[in-house]
Amino acid sequence: MNHSSRRGSSNSAQPPRLFLEERRRQIREFITTRERATVRQLTSHFGVSAVTIRSDLDALTKAGGVLRSHGGAMCPAAAEDVPLSLKRKLHRAEKIRIARAAARLIRDGETIILDSGTTTEEIAGEIRGLPLRSLTVITNALNVATALASLSHVRVIVIGGMLRQVSSSLIGPQAEEVLRQLHADRLFLGIDSLDPEIGLMTPDILEAQLNTLMIEVSEQVVAVADASKFNRRSLSVIAGVEKLDILITDTSASPEAVSVLRARGVEVMLV
Repeated sequence: MNHSSRRGSSNSAQPPRLFLEERRRQIREFITTRERATVRQLTSHFGVSAVTIRSDLDALTKAGGVLRSHGGAMCPAAAEDVPLSLKRKLHRAEKIRIARAAARLIRDGETIILDSGTTTEEIAGEIRGLPLRSLTVITNALNVATALASLSHVRVIVIGGMLRQVSSSLIGPQAEEVLRQLHADRLFLGIDSLDPEIGLMTPDILEAQLNTLMIEVSEQVVAVADASKFNRRSLSVIAGVEKLDILITDTSASPEAVSVLRARGVEVMLV
């Protein structure tokens, strides 16, 4: 009798299985509270399989609630200023497609600016395979310069400045002074946030100022950003979307945001 009672008590103490949407809401809250979480942490906390958690994370990522990272996920705000080594793992397939489309715009003999970031680093990698005789690349990104350093037909101009270690980029008054003396046919601008109403944004004030100047010295402005950057907000505004000539993003971008951008004269390329 007592044994049966204890068994019944044990069963009744087990928590009911969460419905799908409720579990995903709680997963999002779990990640937001801690800024990031691994698949292992989530499987342990919610008592479901790793396959289920990965499916939940994929769904939340498409909805814009979290960002997938290697072995887990993070909240969008936490991903704004993470090291390049981690950013390289976020949305890598989309960044490669965007970089390939961007590289197809480059013409022989041009001068281009490659902004800092992992998508622009992918563009630098694509340049290695282009049938170009000469190209001049202006950059404030050490990772971009390194990717191009061995190409004899590419002249690399690295603007000086203060090193922003988290992004391996050079910023500040010295970088701006050098950039003011230069001119580019085309700018490939990496951005952290894009809101059709507010514009292009980045977390760092000095980086935003340098990006604004990059726009001013360039004939054409091409923003490269995967869909996770849409409808997010950062501290510093670089420019309004009317400064963009082309935006290259992936096919999961918000249709509403894409429509607004096109209505404002931005050519949006979905890849």
